Formats: sequence, C-alpha cells, structure tokens
Amino acid sequence: MATMAKPGALGPLHSHLKELPPADVSSAVLLPSFGDSRLLPQLNVTLKHSRNASILPVIRAQGSPDYVPDSKFYKVEAILRSWRVPLVSFALLKMGIRGVTVSDVRGFGAQGGSAERAVSSEFSEDKFVAKVKMEIVVSKDQVEAVIKTIIKEARTGEIGDGKIFLVPVSDVIRVRTGERGEQAERMNGG
Repeated sequence: MATMAKPGALGPLHSHLKELPPADVSSAVLLPSFGDSRLLPQLNVTLKHSRNASILPVIRAQGSPDYVPDSKFYKVEAILRSWRVPLVSFALLKMGIRGVTVSDVRGFGAQGGSAERAVSSEFSEDKFVAKVKMEIVVSKDQVEAVIKTIIKEARTGEIGDGKIFLVPVSDVIRVRTGERGEQAERMNGG
C-alpha cells in the first residue's frame, strides 16, 4: 500500500519539502538540487516511514563494490614512496603512458606520521611523511592496466606503500591546439 505525504506532515527540519506536490513515498527516488544535478546521478534517496518515526530521507551509496562512475577519462592519483617513483615511471613509459605529473607532497595515513624506512635507514620529519604524488589521466580502457602497473612497481609490502585514487574526468583539453576529448588525451605531437 502506498503512503501519501500530506502537506504539513513533514517536520520543521523538512520544511523545504512542503512545497512539493503529494508524492508516492513508497517508491520515490529524489535527486536533490545541488546546482547541476547531472553531477549526482549515483545518489539514491528514498523516503521511508515506520510506525513511531517521522518521514526521513534515507541516502544510500552505490552498493556494488565494482561500481565505478562512468566517464571516458579517469585521473589515477598515486601517493607513493619517493624512491619507488623511477620504477613506476619506467614501467608506465614501457606500457605507452607518456603523460605523468609528479609532485612532492607530505602527509600521513596508516603510518600516523611515524618514521619511515627507506633503503635500510630510518627517518622522520615533523608528523608528516614525505611522499610523491603521481597523476596520470588515461582513457577508460587503460585504467586497470595503469593501476596494476603502479601496484606491481610500488609495492614493498610494508606500511607506507601509499594509496591510489581514481577520479572521473569529464573532459581533456589540449591548450596548444584547443583539441578536446580523445584527440587531446593522446600524446601524439606533445
């Protein structure tokens, strides 16, 4: 049986919803308006009602562990030990990846800023550990190969090996020519 939201039935915290027409809340899926709603297609909001509770929105993240936002391009950000970067760079070049940005960064993760070992010597600087961030923008079909290559070359098996972040990229534009998309992403002619 469908439950209908009555005007005024929502509490003061949900007063912004009062202007909506009555809706079938048993199967309602709403996308909040945070500017461009195309940026939030994964957000799944439903209203649930139980006996002694008011109507509250329930927000669920994507449940599938294999979920990847769909995009033509992705930025692979890898935070790595600085002395592993030459190995990773060489392996990426070998597989045909020619566009890599490298930055010196400092921070902490599971290590909690504790001393790090590099080539049998320990060092510590403040509470942050020096790392290198590699950023690589690749097409969708190259993502898994790039991630596997980074893991293979950067892994030591000890805490502090780093992290890889995968970020969808909506477009790639080459400044020199104004090319967009796949033409700009390819490294032909620099």
